[in-house]
Amino acid sequence: MSLSIGIVGLPNVGKSTLFNALLGKAQAAASNFPFCTIEPNVGIVPVPDDRLDVLTKMEGSAKTVPTTIQFVDIAGLVKGANEGQGLGNKFLAHIREADAIIEIVRLFPDENVIHVSGKLDPQGDIATINTELMLADLQTLEKHLPKVEREAKTDPKIKPKVAFLEKLKNHLAAGQGARTLTITDEEQLWLKELYLLSSKPILYVANVTHDQLSNQDLLNPIQTIAQTEGAEVISIDAKIEAEIAELPSSEQAEYLKGLGLDEPGLNKVIHVGYRLLNLITFLTTGPDETRAWTVKAGAKAPQAAGVIHTDFERGFIRAEIVSYADLVAAGSMKKAAELGRIRQEGKDYIMRDGDVAHFKFNV
Repeated sequence: MSLSIGIVGLPNVGKSTLFNALLGKAQAAASNFPFCTIEPNVGIVPVPDDRLDVLTKMEGSAKTVPTTIQFVDIAGLVKGANEGQGLGNKFLAHIREADAIIEIVRLFPDENVIHVSGKLDPQGDIATINTELMLADLQTLEKHLPKVEREAKTDPKIKPKVAFLEKLKNHLAAGQGARTLTITDEEQLWLKELYLLSSKPILYVANVTHDQLSNQDLLNPIQTIAQTEGAEVISIDAKIEAEIAELPSSEQAEYLKGLGLDEPGLNKVIHVGYRLLNLITFLTTGPDETRAWTVKAGAKAPQAAGVIHTDFERGFIRAEIVSYADLVAAGSMKKAAELGRIRQEGKDYIMRDGDVAHFKFNV
């Protein structure tokens, strides 16, 4: 499933540092000058899932395979990007290709790392990026709306679409992102056709120092903005996260303990990013391997089977499903079967996060 999350922000806010930490090694340049990242860096990152280790041990699996999520480190944006300032055109094109956005907002003070506006201003930084996205979206609508209006002259059924596009244009012109507009299911389909930048789900990641991590009041200005957009906000110290990611796995737990942390902050970034894409995980397990698979929330059993192999979907007969909790409580697949915990589900079954599945098919 080729879904991706674009990591965006103004120059020198820590985008590439976070990207390096996510990948666990320095694959993206991170330097103290604007536009250090020009072409986007792409990384495939495993999604942490403790359930895999439990099932691997339970079933004696030969290998464990996590599901993954794709992150894209995109060039820093500056005011005027919609008019081509800086690397604006490239930035906006790369954002358009992403399915969701993580916006890095700088809160860490550091005189040695320049800020493009000369001072820390998280609200102003967010406003700069959101404004550029909305202005780019207005340009898209101004090109698209006249075409639909012409079509509506010969096809009255298109008039509701024209009304929606006009409503959307006014909403953007008022400084409101497309994601904040209340729309119907039909309008949602029309919105998807436009690939608008400000319609993409967003997570704000506040890049702070370790000492700032416990100060939740620092996040209040960002939380205020996020609440109007239905977005989430988390804080991490990207610099420390990159250092942790470079350590051997055997040393990471001790290092985290010394910092007073239970787990890397990156785990939260990955899991929230996963939710941004409206994804869930189902599992398969056995002697050969225990594996996590990704499907969109709402996917039915045949679609999930098709993620494993297209033949599974084409020849789908039924799915044998046991919840992760029931399987762990039983202690093994064999015992779960004996206890009647394994359900037989048909083609209309909607997959749930944590389902442990075995698909029956015939081709």
